[in-house]
Amino acid sequence: MTFHRIIVSAAILYFGSMPLVAQDDDFVFYSELAENWYQSGDYFEWTSTTADNDSAVVDIFYRTWGDESKPKLLLVHGFPNSSFDYYKLIPFLEEDYHIAALDFPGSGFSDKPLNGFNYMLAENAEILDYFVREVVQFDDFALYTHDRGVSIGLAFLGNYLDRNDQDHDDPGYTINTHFLSNSGMFLPLANLVPFQLALLDTQASERLISARSAVPRRTEGDAEAVAYSDIFAFNNGNVSLLYVGRYLLERQANEVRWLENLPRSPIPVAYLWGLADEVNPIRIANHVWDTYLNTREAESSFWVIPTAGHYPQRDNPEEVAKVIDLVLNDEVPDAESESEFMRRYSASRAHEDAVYVGRSKIEALNFPSSIQYTPSGYRVAED
Repeated sequence: MTFHRIIVSAAILYFGSMPLVAQDDDFVFYSELAENWYQSGDYFEWTSTTADNDSAVVDIFYRTWGDESKPKLLLVHGFPNSSFDYYKLIPFLEEDYHIAALDFPGSGFSDKPLNGFNYMLAENAEILDYFVREVVQFDDFALYTHDRGVSIGLAFLGNYLDRNDQDHDDPGYTINTHFLSNSGMFLPLANLVPFQLALLDTQASERLISARSAVPRRTEGDAEAVAYSDIFAFNNGNVSLLYVGRYLLERQANEVRWLENLPRSPIPVAYLWGLADEVNPIRIANHVWDTYLNTREAESSFWVIPTAGHYPQRDNPEEVAKVIDLVLNDEVPDAESESEFMRRYSASRAHEDAVYVGRSKIEALNFPSSIQYTPSGYRVAED
């Protein structure tokens, strides 16, 4: 694994031969799961492009899995979590794909500056571009996005399409498939919780900062809960997430423009939704599908996982992996064979499996029937 930055200071920890940047040089892990995730990662340096950040430099954590010769898959996390959100999904995929994931600034094991740093979605899209080109050097890959990461992915897609429209500015890579999962990508239909709204109010957010700073860490109990507690605590993440949460304002201002990148994109889209999501209910998925995906020319498929909530990759990772495999192995039906595929697929699916939702193509039916309907009854048509 290549290291893109090594800081010579007391903050360097050595795990075997691997140096890792750690702002919390005395940080204590209570979770072996979280510690192993951290030890297996790497860092690269990023200079902020957001004007109000005054070219601040941050260190960004990332990980890779699988054989570099296999098809590439980029996993993009949401809010308030990190790349660790995919820890249950990756074991189902790493034998068949070369996978990469990062922690955006303010999240996971990346830097989380608290000195007025702006955690912008548009800049996160630029980070993705740099990560793909310069760090993991993916030349052809599938993009999987979730939650806040969907908005980042849509902004990233827009930049990618704009470059492809300009012959002199080749992006240097190809996005071969675009996955979108549970997200408040269209906020008017979201069911935001009071905590999310409080992040947008200065006085309320200050009270939240004080309250979260005083919350003791989990040191034992459920392994996943202890791991998340460690990751949130790393670099004052319990506080930084309150600033990352301001992304809702940027999403609101840009959501329609970003969503309009979908119908102009030639990239196949797979839309994957956990049915039991209470914050981002399926009405969001239905609206986005009907408005931006259903009638576009490029391949689009819509999948609903009935046993999953907001985090399908954690609630039912095996089924998410099955959908990824189906899509990336070109098993999504075209419009002409869709009905047959739905019948065949539904006949063999278990209750926890994803449900395939076909395109809504409305046209008059022409029944091949010799029977005619009349208000007086059904009659056999005369030759």
